[in-house]
Amino acid sequence: MDTKLTLKLDKNIIERAKIYASDQQVSLSKLVENYLNSLTSNQTQKEISISPFVKSISSNTGMPADYDYKKDYGDYLEEKYR
Repeated sequence: MDTKLTLKLDKNIIERAKIYASDQQVSLSKLVENYLNSLTSNQTQKEISISPFVKSISSNTGMPADYDYKKDYGDYLEEKYR
């Protein structure tokens, strides 16, 4: 059951959070709910297992610091749909 909650937050934080939520295509309420759920979850960090594959792709090794993934992806899509 959903219940209304009123929060007082800094205006700049609210605006940044709205932009972030919009970028993630999720409501601000759902974003806050998911965050609070992650904080209060019964699972501890030790219980959460991350596979070696996920660890290997999240290390960001071998990627140039100036790599423009948006341009690269745009080029890929342009070539794909020619």
